Amino acid sequence: MNILFFGPNGSGKGTQGAILKDKYNTAHIESGAIFRDNIKGGTELGAQAKAYIDKGDLVPDEITIPMILDRLQKDDCKGGWLLDGFPRNKNQAIKLDEALKEAGMKLDIVIEILLDREIAKNRIMGRRLCANDPNHPNNIYIDVIKPDGDKCRVCGGELSMRTDDQDEDAIGKRHGIYYDADTGTLASAYYFKDLAAKEGSIKYIELDGKPSVTDVTAELVSKL
Repeated sequence: MNILFFGPNGSGKGTQGAILKDKYNTAHIESGAIFRDNIKGGTELGAQAKAYIDKGDLVPDEITIPMILDRLQKDDCKGGWLLDGFPRNKNQAIKLDEALKEAGMKLDIVIEILLDREIAKNRIMGRRLCANDPNHPNNIYIDVIKPDGDKCRVCGGELSMRTDDQDEDAIGKRHGIYYDADTGTLASAYYFKDLAAKEGSIKYIELDGKPSVTDVTAELVSKL
C-alpha cells in the first residue's frame, strides 16, 4: 500500500502512522527527515535545499519533490510507503500527483484525520511528559489519559511540559496552514479527495480523530 496521511498537529497522526508501519511493515516517511538525510548525506539536492534553509527561505518544490520521489524509490519502500508531512498546499499536491504518475508510482490510499481546531490545540497544550518514561500517555484534556494530579497516570512519575506545546502563537500558525481549505494543507487533501471521486483508483479514508487511539486505529484498520 502506498499511502498519503493528513491530519493536524494534535490529531494523533504520528501515532497512527507508527501503528500502520508496524502492522503492515510499511515504510513511514516523514518529509522533514528527508531534508535532514539529504543534507547530512551531502547529496546535490541536499546542498541546494540547505542553501535555501540557511537563508530562512522555503525550499522550492522543484527540489523537494525529487527528494521525496528518490526516497519513495528506496528498497525499504518496495513493500509500500506512508508519506507524512507533504504536500502542505494545493500546488504541491498537484505537482506531487503529476510526479508520481510520471514515475509510474501508484498512490493507493489517502487518509485524513478529522479533528476540530480547538480540540487539536487543547490536545497539544494538554500534553505532559513523564520523567520516568516520555512514552507514558498523559494529557490533561483527554479523560482516558488524564494524569493523577501532577503525577504520571502510569507510574506516578513527575510530569513536565514541552515549551513549544505551550506556545499558542506557534500552534496557531501551524494550524492556520493546515486548516486553510483554499490554499493550505486541507486544500491539498481535498485535491486528492476530488481525484479519488473522479478516477476511482485512489481510496480516500476519513477518520474521526476525537476517540481514543485504539478506537481510531480500529476504525482505520476496518476501512483499509
